[in-house]
Amino acid sequence: MPVRQLSEAVVNRIAAGEVIERPASVVKELAENAIDAGATRVEIAIDGGGRRLIRVSDDGFGMTHADLDLAVERHATSKLAEDDLLDIRTLGFRGEALPSIGSVARLSITTRHAGEPHAWALSVDAGERSEIKPAALAAGTRVEVRDLFFATPARLKFLKSDRAESEAIRDVVRRLAMSRPEVAFTFLEEGRSPVTWAAALPGAHGQLARLADILGADFRENAVEFDQGREGLRIQGFAALPTLTRANSLGQYLFVNGRPVRDKLLIGAVRGAYADYLPRDRYPLLAVFITLDPHEVDVNVHPAKAEVRFRDPGLVRSLLVRSLQEALMRDGQRAASTGGSATIAAFRPALQPRRGWDWRRSTARPDPRGMPLATRGNTAFGFAEVAQAAFDVGAPSANVTLHEPASATLDQPLGAARAQVHENYIVAQTRDGLVIVDQHAAHERIVYERLKAALDKTGVARQILLIPEIVELDEADAERLAARAGELLRFGLAIEAFGAGAIAVRETPSLLGEVDARALLTDLAQHMAEWDEALPLERRLLHVSATMACHGSVRSGRRLKAEEMNALLREMEVTPNSGQCNHGRPTYVELKLTDIERLFGRT
Repeated sequence: MPVRQLSEAVVNRIAAGEVIERPASVVKELAENAIDAGATRVEIAIDGGGRRLIRVSDDGFGMTHADLDLAVERHATSKLAEDDLLDIRTLGFRGEALPSIGSVARLSITTRHAGEPHAWALSVDAGERSEIKPAALAAGTRVEVRDLFFATPARLKFLKSDRAESEAIRDVVRRLAMSRPEVAFTFLEEGRSPVTWAAALPGAHGQLARLADILGADFRENAVEFDQGREGLRIQGFAALPTLTRANSLGQYLFVNGRPVRDKLLIGAVRGAYADYLPRDRYPLLAVFITLDPHEVDVNVHPAKAEVRFRDPGLVRSLLVRSLQEALMRDGQRAASTGGSATIAAFRPALQPRRGWDWRRSTARPDPRGMPLATRGNTAFGFAEVAQAAFDVGAPSANVTLHEPASATLDQPLGAARAQVHENYIVAQTRDGLVIVDQHAAHERIVYERLKAALDKTGVARQILLIPEIVELDEADAERLAARAGELLRFGLAIEAFGAGAIAVRETPSLLGEVDARALLTDLAQHMAEWDEALPLERRLLHVSATMACHGSVRSGRRLKAEEMNALLREMEVTPNSGQCNHGRPTYVELKLTDIERLFGRT
């Protein structure tokens, strides 16, 4: 077959396949055009998951008659004054969106420029454009896209359900709303209530307000601010405490010069910054805004402009990691507000008792069906979780140890230890509430920070076992441990191969005291099996530290004296990052007196 020139219609549809992947891509391109046009208000309406209708209206500068005539031509744009692809200061710049949309859908544009006597309208139907006609519009631009992909029916088969496509559009709108808190956004969808994000005040306060509107009040209460700059690069934003996480990375919102992106370098940097706090299967919730000279970043590396390439990726990565780590360390002793609210929710009565019900006789008079009167029908009364054994009414538990607090310690941040419940939880009293501490999680963080400090200074002190302990393992696990014996020696763990499938333990970290060598080596071998050889040594050392800290901390089920409990509280107050353990779980929950009084209807 001879070489031939493709028709303009086919070329446009090929371009549409690269730029317009799904309805969310259309919304992204049109909303970015509205932002580039200086809009302070953007309204987005959809129907049928964007298949039947997408309408984007704004109050921006609008277009003149001449601009509108060129806007639907390929590679026509007002955003590259000098044809310099390394000096891009807008979200759009290729001039492909409108002609690509018009080639596969029914596109209509109505726009009015301040210098024009009235508005102008133009439509494009599967690549066939109409004449420009006068129209009515107060200001700005309104773009309507109907019957998306009707000109390319094969593309419709690859779209997901209306609900899935709508959610993808919502995600696009959320990301754009985060990137431009000074712009008001309204999202309308057939059959659902409209969502509006009002324009926020300038500065970090307004930015956090917009993020809280989108990510929820929990994010506002658990967010830490970071803001650092170096060599023309600025990285700022808000990150949630390690106790507020998700099961995937979709809660990580990354922006470069106001552009929402999904960049592997930045995601890896975030993972590295949180490596000290989270297990591998949990992901932080955060919004990162990176600002730098446009010449230092290439945004023209992806058809949908979703990825970027930095001229100096090492500088961006190191500054992002340092910014997040310093912010988390600064607020690492904070208790997550979600813990207290969850505790209050667990105590909340599920249903109110029936009028006239006598609780004193309810347990003595079961009804004929064998149910206590207190739980029959709609008369259930009590905690939301009915099987909370720690609060069952009955014989006093011998598992609770009470202590009288010293008045001086009540003024400490974590108060004075009052009791140990179930030999695992320390209940402490403060001047204005109480604190519940998970003794194992808290001590795990303390031991972990001690290990890190020892590594940075003099190294971990070792204790020689009188008789080396021989641990039998799977041959592959034993080989992994023996191969990394040099790394483990830095932590005070001296091991060597002892035949096939066996490891001899000769020295252990003195900081850990008595150690179950078999359990420790088994856990270390399992972690090493997940390591990639490319994983930096620093990350591997952190994994080893966390594993050792878990085995060297106060175990659940150990009864503590009052002095030991108070000593643990005091150590938590001076230990960095003591608000969460090495696995991202909270080490303590704080309840204010007002919260407790609300449980009993006193407020």
